[in-house]
This record gives sequence, C-alpha cells and structure tokens, in this order.
Amino acid sequence: MYPDPTLARIAEAVQLHHGRGEPAAARAMFERIWADIGGEQGDPLHVCVLAHSMADVQDDVREELRWDERALAAVALLTEERVAAAGVPMSVAALHPSLHLNLAECHRRLGDPGRAREHLEAARAGMGALGDDDYGRLIRGGLERLTGLLAPP
Repeated sequence: MYPDPTLARIAEAVQLHHGRGEPAAARAMFERIWADIGGEQGDPLHVCVLAHSMADVQDDVREELRWDERALAAVALLTEERVAAAGVPMSVAALHPSLHLNLAECHRRLGDPGRAREHLEAARAGMGALGDDDYGRLIRGGLERLTGLLAPP
C-alpha cells in the first residue's frame, strides 16, 4: 500500500483496530512502532500518522487528547515533498481538518466547549484542502456532526 515501510506497519495496526475490531492489539503494535521511530523525535510524518492513529485506540479521553496533540504538533513540521515521497495521496493541508476535528471532539467530551469550538473552526478553515472523495466526505460529515453537538441549546 505505502512504499514507506513504517507507514505500512501503521496501516497494518489500523487494520487491526478498524478491520478486525482489536484495539488492544492495535495499541500494542502502535507502541512498538512508536519505540522504533524514536517517539516524538522521529520522522514528523511517522509521528503524525502514528499519533493520529494511536489516539483512536485510547480508553481514556485525556490520553486520546495527548496523542491528538502530538499529531498536530508533528504536522507543523511536515513538508509536501516528504508526504509525496512516502506515497501519501493528499497534501499536508488536507491533514489539518481531521486533526482539528479529533481535538475538537476530545475537548467536547472533556466538557470544554470553548476549546472544542476553536478546533472546530480550525477544521472548518482547512476544509478547502479536502478533495471530493471518501476521505473528504468523511471529514465533512464529522464536521457537520460535531457542529450539531456543539450548537447552543
């Protein structure tokens, strides 16, 4: 799938979670990959993708938030050249809406609607970078859902 072997391993762990319903096994694999890449000191693309994926397998929303924050910090260090060389079929800008959407959801679940709305607005601001494909529709749908959840009563 990816010419980058680390991204291929991350995709394999994602499949454990989403495809086979085994979040604990995925988390264990993500932990091994995290150690292999050198944690936050690793290649920003690997850190971003792994942290974004690791957030999804956390049982505690505070841990989920911590991983999502790592992903957002790492995306700031990415270049278009690095993303393209790894075979990722989207731009760096197209990664931002999903990252902010996940952060918004964490803050909503933690009872901080103000911070949630800040990230929701950041996600909305980046929507133009998304294509008219399954990924773009998924993120747009998430934005609509979360906008509804954060609407004043």
